[in-house]
Amino acid sequence: MDILATHNTPFAVALAFLLLLLVVQLLGLGDFGPDFDGDIDVEGPEAADVVGGLASIVGLDRLPLVAWLALFCASFGLIGLSLQELLTALIGAPLPAAAAAVMGVVVGLPATGLLARPLGRIWPHDETTAVSVDELLGRRGTISIGTARRGSPARAQVTDRFGQSHNVMVEPHEDAIEFIEGDEVMLVRREDQVFFAIGGSEPFRLTH
Repeated sequence: MDILATHNTPFAVALAFLLLLLVVQLLGLGDFGPDFDGDIDVEGPEAADVVGGLASIVGLDRLPLVAWLALFCASFGLIGLSLQELLTALIGAPLPAAAAAVMGVVVGLPATGLLARPLGRIWPHDETTAVSVDELLGRRGTISIGTARRGSPARAQVTDRFGQSHNVMVEPHEDAIEFIEGDEVMLVRREDQVFFAIGGSEPFRLTH
């Protein structure tokens, strides 16, 4: 196997990048970073569900981002080289580099997801600053984008008890109320990916 052959270039680059990540880690110049928490700015609860679903399929929610990237580089590189060797044995020639790279991504992403699941169970996680979605209930925030009406949520920025900011979709708790950008709100209940809120200065007894 000639790893440096032109048709193997994408996989050689991925493995070289993996080696660089490992060297940086061993030298103590970096770490594998924080866990991916799925807090990506997307428009609407449906888009948030799609992003979260894709992250779960490829295992991005199981490991810190850099650790996941290292695992993907290993899967992409090793699987790609193996498939190129197999194609050479079966049809007498490997795929061109671009086609081989696409093939490597198609096979490498689900393989990374499968490997990330058992690895994620034993990987040390920072539990001190991780909060569940429901822990945002009772927290105050500010409408940052749009106007929130019943049936038409707007984006709000909410800070958890550790001081970390979260972008969530918010509708008013009461039908006749609306919130505009800059309004302070308090999250009082949740349905799927949408939170319902009252004005930040209004009294409210939170029930679970």
